Amino acid sequence: MPSLDQVPSDWHARGFSCDIWTDPPGQVWADFVHAVDELVMPIEGAVEIELQGRRLQPAVGEEVFIPAGEAHTVRNPGRTHSRWYYGYKRR
Repeated sequence: MPSLDQVPSDWHARGFSCDIWTDPPGQVWADFVHAVDELVMPIEGAVEIELQGRRLQPAVGEEVFIPAGEAHTVRNPGRTHSRWYYGYKRR
């Protein structure tokens, strides 16, 4: 696994975009579906992902792959802001 500061270049080399998102405590993004594969990686705070009937709570630096066409929900279950990398497969 690359260090957090190497993630953007690693994802770009693998054909993904890479941006940072920040959510306040309690934020929920429900039932999203994207036409392309997505990667998510927590940088700070708590991130919870519901995907394919599972509830994932990745650790900081742990990459989660979300296949194209899969409905998923992302939330911040913590008491502080969460920040996470997200990227979409470039066509």
